[in-house]
Amino acid sequence: MSTLVLGATGFIGPRLVRKLVARGESVIGVDLNPGAAAFADVPIGAPVIRGDITQFEDVIRIMLDVKPERVINLAYGLGAGEGNPHQVMRLDVLGMDNCFEAARLTGVKRVVYASSIAVSGQQSKFGDRLATEDDPHYGTSQYAMHKMFNEFQAQKYIKNYGMSIVGVRPANVTGPDKVRGSVDHVQIMVEAARGKPVHLPKKGLMRTLIHVEDIAEIFLRVLMAEAPRHHLYNSGGIPVSLGELAEIVRGFLPDAKITFAEDGGREDSGNYLVDNSRLTKEFGIEFPGLHTRVLEVINDVRRSEGLPLVTGGRA
Repeated sequence: MSTLVLGATGFIGPRLVRKLVARGESVIGVDLNPGAAAFADVPIGAPVIRGDITQFEDVIRIMLDVKPERVINLAYGLGAGEGNPHQVMRLDVLGMDNCFEAARLTGVKRVVYASSIAVSGQQSKFGDRLATEDDPHYGTSQYAMHKMFNEFQAQKYIKNYGMSIVGVRPANVTGPDKVRGSVDHVQIMVEAARGKPVHLPKKGLMRTLIHVEDIAEIFLRVLMAEAPRHHLYNSGGIPVSLGELAEIVRGFLPDAKITFAEDGGREDSGNYLVDNSRLTKEFGIEFPGLHTRVLEVINDVRRSEGLPLVTGGRA
């Protein structure tokens, strides 16, 4: 039996495929652009076939051909919805429903899909407490609305057909090759590593950072678990303001030119206090320290640019 990864050549997909292959799993990837460079030349080590998840005929054909035991959907229109609402609605909403329906018809054992921290909306809705998976949705962006509907639709398929469908809500995923969605935190690390100046609007804007390798590991564990106890998991992450992140970067790169237009931003921040105890207790997930991951990102960039690596520093 094989695992089918939809959205295999994006940001998270190649990392997940690599982890699956390392476990000895048979993996088939699907992407609208199967020849994509997979960002930073990450080898995925598995066949990738062309498929458009907005077309039900493509999805059902691929599932009938591959006969996967497990399916994960990482194909979504991150950061593009407000500018092209029709196209991204088809990808996020219709594409996810096609995945659920094709999995139902072909008897897939487990479906895992990417929801998002965006469904929770602003942190102000929760005060100073952690938001849980059972809290109401307060998201207002198109992307948040799409993910809310994904969660709603997943529950319908679970209730009506007894399917095993599990959603993971990633926080602000970070890494050296991220180019879509929330990228301000990425710019602080990546541009500073290249020796380029960074100027951002608000120093106090909060993010909940989780490295792309960590979220790939979470998806792996949920996907391969025999019987997950829940249908939805917050990934959690490390809350940090952009100003605080800039100071961490300066600890490794003292000459980094990182500036902000103003100090505020915390009051405008999306949900950044996230309860992921459900995930950590069941799967034993532990994240490396933020300083460790920041240094890794800096050195990943400097290695690719042929620059001297940063050594010592903090851990």
